[in-house]
Amino acid sequence: MRTLFVILVSFISLLASAQYRETVITDAPFPMNPIKEFIFPDKEFPITKYGAKSDGKSLCTKAFQRAMAACSKAGGGYVVVPKGKWITGAIHFKSNCNLRLDEGAVVEFTDNPKDYLPAVHTTWEGVECYNYSPLVFAYECENVAISGKGRLAPRMAYWKTWFTRPKSHIEATRRLYTWCSELTPMQERQVADTLSRMRPHLIQFNRCKNVLLENFSIRESPFWTIHIYMCNGGIARGLDVYAHGHNNDGIDIDMTKNFLVENCTFDQGDDAVVIKAGRNQDAWRIDCPTENIVIRNCTIKKGHTLLGIGSELSGGIRNVYMTNCTTPGNVLRLYYVKTNHRRGGFVENIWLRGAKVKYCKEVVALATDVVYQWKDFPDYETRLTKIQGLHIEDVQVDSCEKVITLMGDSRLPARDVTIKNLKVGKYTKKFCEVENVENIEL
Repeated sequence: MRTLFVILVSFISLLASAQYRETVITDAPFPMNPIKEFIFPDKEFPITKYGAKSDGKSLCTKAFQRAMAACSKAGGGYVVVPKGKWITGAIHFKSNCNLRLDEGAVVEFTDNPKDYLPAVHTTWEGVECYNYSPLVFAYECENVAISGKGRLAPRMAYWKTWFTRPKSHIEATRRLYTWCSELTPMQERQVADTLSRMRPHLIQFNRCKNVLLENFSIRESPFWTIHIYMCNGGIARGLDVYAHGHNNDGIDIDMTKNFLVENCTFDQGDDAVVIKAGRNQDAWRIDCPTENIVIRNCTIKKGHTLLGIGSELSGGIRNVYMTNCTTPGNVLRLYYVKTNHRRGGFVENIWLRGAKVKYCKEVVALATDVVYQWKDFPDYETRLTKIQGLHIEDVQVDSCEKVITLMGDSRLPARDVTIKNLKVGKYTKKFCEVENVENIEL
C-alpha cells in the first residue's frame, strides 16, 4: 500500500511539473528533441520593494540580490525592473527566476571593476579562470530567464581603456595559456586585476539548464555580449543586440547542447553568431561537445561572420543549423570554420541554408591555421581537428571578393563539403581556392 502511495505522489508531482513546460520544435536536418521552455510562476518581485531607486545615483546591486533571493525562495517568478534607469553592479541569478525588464526600463551597469568582485568561476576566450563577474551571471542554475522590452546598457568609458593589448595583458594571456596547457587547478587561475585587463562578459549563463532570453535589447558590452557556456536547453528569441567594441561577439554558444536562436537582430564589432567548444587542454578535460544548435530567422546588420565555428572548438562541435537569416549590411565572411593545430576536437554536420547577403569578403571559408596573438606561444601538444560535413544551400550574395576558400590541413584533410544553389551576383578577386579537402560536391 505504501509503495502505491509513493507512486501516486510521484505521478501527481510529475503532472504538476509538466504544466510549467512548453516545447519548441526546431525542424533541424538532424535528430533533435524539442526544446523545453519553462513557464514561470505568476509571482512578481519588483526591485523597488527591495530598496532599488531610480534616481540616477543610487546603486541598486543589493536590491537586485534581495529580489532574486526572495523570488527563488518563493519557488520562482519574475524579478521585475520597472520603467526608469537603474544603476547597478553585477546581477547574479538564482534558479527559477525571470529578470523581467519592463518597457522603458534601462539597467545601466557601472564600469567600475570593483563592482564585479569577488571574482567568479568564468572563462576568458575558451580558458576557465577566476575573473571579474560577468555583468549578468548565472552559475549552476535551472530555469532562468531575461525577458521584457527593456534594455541592458553598460557604461563603457573605463572598459574602453582596456580594449588595447598592452604588455601586461599579453603576459596575462600567456599565463592563462600556460595554466590551461598544464591543467593548473582552477583556484590558482586568478586574473581579476587591472593589469591583466580581462574584461567581463555582459551576460554569461554558466552550467545552467533551461535558459530563456527574450525580447530585450542590448547596447554595448565590455567583452563577449551573450555567452551560453556548458548549458543544456535554451532559447534566445526576439533580441536586439548592438555592441561594437573589441571582442564584441553577438552570441557565443559554447560547450552547450540543445539551443535555439530565433528572430534576433545582431549588429556587432566582431562575429555575430558564434559556435564554440572550449580551448585546448581545458576543453579536452571537460569533454562537453557543442551539439544540436539551431539559428533561424535572424538579421545580422554587421559583423565579422554570419555563422562562425571556432576557433575555440576543442571539445567538438556537431549538428548546427542556420536557416533563413539575412545580412542587409556587410559581413567579412558568411560561413567560416576556423581552427589550428593546437585545438583538436571535431567539426561535423554544419548547415547554412536560405541566407541572403548584400556583401561579404568571403562567402564560404575554412581556415586551419588561425592562431591570432598566441602564435608565439609554445606548442604544448599538437592535435588536429577532424572536419567533415559542411553544407551550404540556397544562399544568395549580391557581391563579394572571394566565393569559396577552403584551406584544410594536409595531415588531416577536411571532407564531405556540399555547396548547392549558391548564387553570387559578382566577385572581384577569386572564385574558388581549395587545398586539402576531400569529396567536395558543387
